[in-house]
Amino acid sequence: MVRLTIDGKVVEAKKGTSILHAAESVGIKIPTLCYIKDLLPDGSCRMCMVEIENRGRTKMETACTAQVAEGLVVTTNSEKVRNARRNVLDMLLSNHKTDCFSCKANGDCKLQDLCYEYGVAKTTYEGEQTDLPIDDSNPFFTYNPNLCILCHRCVNTCHKIVGRGAIDTMERGFDSAIGTPFHVDWIDTTCESCGNCVQACPTGALTMKRRKEYRPYQVDKKVLTTCPHCATGCQYYLVVKDNKIVDVEAANGASNKGLLCVKGRSGCFDFVHSPDRIKYPLIKNHETGEFERATWDEALDLVASKFLEIKRKYGSDALAGFACSRSPNEDCYMMQKLVRCAFGTNNVDNCARVCHSASVAGLAMTLGSGAMTNPIEDITKNPDVIMLVGSNPEEAHPVVGMQIRQAVQRGCKLIVVDPRDIDLAKKADIHLKLRPGTNVAFANGIMHIIIEEGLQDMDFINERTEGYEKIKEIVKDYTPEKVAKICHIDAEDLRKAAIMYAKADMAPIIYCLGVTEHSTGTEGVMSMSNMALLVGKLGRPGCGVNPLRGQNNVQGACDMGALPGDFPGYQKVSNPEVLAKFEKAWGTKLNPNPGTHATDIFPAAIRGDVKGLYIFGEDPVVTDPDTHHVIKALESLDFFVMNELFMTETAQYADVILPGVSYAEKEGTFSNTERRVQRVRKAVELEGEMRLDTDIFTDIMNRMGYPQPHLTSAEIMDEIASVTPSFAGISHERLDKEGGIQWPCTSKDHPGTPIMHVGKFTRGLGWFYPAEYVPSAELPDDEYPTILMTGRILYHYTTRAMTGRTPGLMQIAGKSFIEMNIEDAEAIGIKDGDRVKVSSRRGEIETTARVGTKVSPGETWMPFHFPDGNANWLTNAALDKYARIPEYKVCAVKVEKA
Repeated sequence: MVRLTIDGKVVEAKKGTSILHAAESVGIKIPTLCYIKDLLPDGSCRMCMVEIENRGRTKMETACTAQVAEGLVVTTNSEKVRNARRNVLDMLLSNHKTDCFSCKANGDCKLQDLCYEYGVAKTTYEGEQTDLPIDDSNPFFTYNPNLCILCHRCVNTCHKIVGRGAIDTMERGFDSAIGTPFHVDWIDTTCESCGNCVQACPTGALTMKRRKEYRPYQVDKKVLTTCPHCATGCQYYLVVKDNKIVDVEAANGASNKGLLCVKGRSGCFDFVHSPDRIKYPLIKNHETGEFERATWDEALDLVASKFLEIKRKYGSDALAGFACSRSPNEDCYMMQKLVRCAFGTNNVDNCARVCHSASVAGLAMTLGSGAMTNPIEDITKNPDVIMLVGSNPEEAHPVVGMQIRQAVQRGCKLIVVDPRDIDLAKKADIHLKLRPGTNVAFANGIMHIIIEEGLQDMDFINERTEGYEKIKEIVKDYTPEKVAKICHIDAEDLRKAAIMYAKADMAPIIYCLGVTEHSTGTEGVMSMSNMALLVGKLGRPGCGVNPLRGQNNVQGACDMGALPGDFPGYQKVSNPEVLAKFEKAWGTKLNPNPGTHATDIFPAAIRGDVKGLYIFGEDPVVTDPDTHHVIKALESLDFFVMNELFMTETAQYADVILPGVSYAEKEGTFSNTERRVQRVRKAVELEGEMRLDTDIFTDIMNRMGYPQPHLTSAEIMDEIASVTPSFAGISHERLDKEGGIQWPCTSKDHPGTPIMHVGKFTRGLGWFYPAEYVPSAELPDDEYPTILMTGRILYHYTTRAMTGRTPGLMQIAGKSFIEMNIEDAEAIGIKDGDRVKVSSRRGEIETTARVGTKVSPGETWMPFHFPDGNANWLTNAALDKYARIPEYKVCAVKVEKA
């Protein structure tokens, strides 16, 4: 530590600290334009000039670059300093248009604020100002180089924080300008349209196009909330003017650190105000097939009476309900309570069933808790090595992808295990481009090498695990050569990856749906756990087994008991003590038998075993495999009800549609992928008869004979805490004061649990699951010679119910496509951009070919977002034996020229 004086205050600071940081630590504000926290200082704007006296000599330096030293005397606001800053502003204005009145950043411009503060109204320098062309090509923002002050904040943000590098400083001297490579239009670069550069810009050079709809002084309020897309849990402010959301500003949340992706910044509120929102209850007229507007009493009376009729006639288990993984915890809790207390069945589930139920089941069996073990920041900021398996976070969890790119820049090694050349594979030290469906073989091969090399952690194994000898015997057969043949990878690369992972001090496994969405998905998850157990990389920082959950609250929906075998907090329905506890808490007799999984409800409906179904906010016609099968199931039901915002493809089959409200119109909480419970806050109230979903559930419960009082969202969370040990210390009041809390949080003074399994696993000893490789349920043959994989793209989310209502996202990515390998395409005469017919044993679609080398020969890949070519008409509903999760990632198809 050193002591110095800043503006007469004695300051202690750590050696190496900048004077800017030292001044901030004692509340002294020094103006900046180019400075970005946590990056090496640029020092280009000169706005942070201060006077520094050292041993009788005084000099002017930039506070962001100058470091503290013993005995320095620093003056930050003398007349000499102020004159220097005025001169900086004067020079900036010499080449900066001052038509502020027409500038979209007017009122939110740091340059304007500083000029006002320092009394610089116009430049004293003579000369002609440049008039460079404005780039308006991006659908979300505009770049006006005439307003650029070359502070490099946008470039540094794009290169060093986002990690994309789509823009740079071009030319030199007076010709210097921020631009794109080869001066192409912004839209044609590698830009992700995330807008983080725009938020970094201190002037009006980069502005969001929607800023023309308002000025900062017209804003009524800014509401801090949580993004409704993926499960990263990004925090941002909804900017509201006249009861309408007009903008989004990133907040410095625990998981996003002030970053947002294109969906979070630009695709999270157009749908809220969409003119095609369902605003009134609708009942289908079965004579005409059309929906007709009804009153709430008419709709709710019909729903309750029909469900009661089915219950009396066929029994409680003839009813089922699906919760919504995009809705708040409080909604999911009340939905599962409705099914259990009013329907009288445990036939309740959520869409985790088709994406991450393998994580819930697999990690619960091996470790005792089916959730991510470590925080996002911990597994991206601290590791020496990251092993990324079956996950494409740059597109599915973009802000996590940005943080992984930062890790690579810092020198972290990256192992990518993925059948496609995802963009992160270009930055990887090793890319194992394995054949789809061979994750278990890969993991066993890694373990074989680690044991062969003597790199296993025997102390950890002996003290904290069981089942080692059995798994050791199994993996003996998985030699690098054998695994290379199964997985279609290089044996030496497998060896290098195993040794790199084992020898690293900190190395997390991060995985996603490429591991779970298989008929052996749960065993794939347990194989990830096996690898971490073998080298003792659990229960400590920078390590762990970390599933990136798909939707914003898929973790929370499972936490809240929207599962057929689990009450809230994963308390088992089959446990008599747990059952008695919930019967007492809820004041009713409960069904003691575990319910039917969502993916088994549809076959049960076709058989006639399930007669009534209530779906809350899900669209299985689009999202579930084998679309013909799903439609047949819905048409087989006696009575089908939906809570929805829009007339989705699934809603069209309903008998009654009950209009709920979006995340921006309600209070509540989401639980992100790292188990962090965060607040969702009401920003607007729209015209119409839409109602809080929790109130709808409450009214149905009462009409069906279960006495449920109407509760606020905060009161519901209090009830959740009272019956759920892992949520016992969580309340809205506490979240509002402290921010997000990671469960388990077992009391009101418990800080939450960032890292799971420290010292002891939830189940006691970690279990090595004896996993053997089993091929996928459907493999290519002569008739269907190619493997089809499915997944997400950056610009859309699941069914596009939200993102499809943002025109800019549809402009960038609005149509389906199929990725093909060039060898396969040439063999059947298909060129890039050709229309193709893709067929499987379940259906056929048409789409557009994207030909290249991103996928291997014999393999293809499609997104499932688009109605003009929805891959789920083709996919296979073969189910995992544990989690009943469908095999989205492998089915056999035939591709022909259309």
